[in-house]
Amino acid sequence: MADFPRYVHILTDGFSDSFDPSVERTEMERGVPKQRLANSQVLVKLGATLFFRSAADVAAFETWYFDTIKRIGWFQIKHPRTGATIAARFENGSIGTLVPLGPAFFIASRNVVMEYLR
Repeated sequence: MADFPRYVHILTDGFSDSFDPSVERTEMERGVPKQRLANSQVLVKLGATLFFRSAADVAAFETWYFDTIKRIGWFQIKHPRTGATIAARFENGSIGTLVPLGPAFFIASRNVVMEYLR
């Protein structure tokens, strides 16, 4: 499994961590609704901004994305909040739009959503 590139930084500004609890709920004619777990694991979604410090980092990331993980592959990354190593992938294989933060893409960012099973 590929490792997430070390030259790509994840910004804490705009970071989000969410999941669907995978609970099935049945309303009852009387009393409290019943609930049960639908799945043993949940799909967690991490919204993040990837920050690139150079045009070379932008190009290297795109090469890693297309050639190493082939857009849909899993990769190992250190969870930004917990520090644990997780196996993640990009939701729908999308790495978002490249946004220049300086002239000639010397500094740039991408907003992505990564997902992993917990």
